Amino acid sequence: MDVISMHQAKSSLSQLVARAEKGETILIGAYGKVQAKIVANDYSEAPKKKIGVLAGKLHIPEDFDHSLSDDVLAEFEGKE
Repeated sequence: MDVISMHQAKSSLSQLVARAEKGETILIGAYGKVQAKIVANDYSEAPKKKIGVLAGKLHIPEDFDHSLSDDVLAEFEGKE
């Protein structure tokens, strides 16, 4: 598989993407060294976001936003 130069890739990006969409893997790089790869991707397979997955599974204590005790605060601040 040939490595396409950066210059050539910049000037023909849309054609390279079209080739990748047809199933071809496009390698881009400099001096024969691969630096990037263009492959087709089907975004319809992206996982759907599930809202409320953790509803009812988490418990937030009543004192969640109360001030920390002096000894705990000192530990967070690195003081002993």
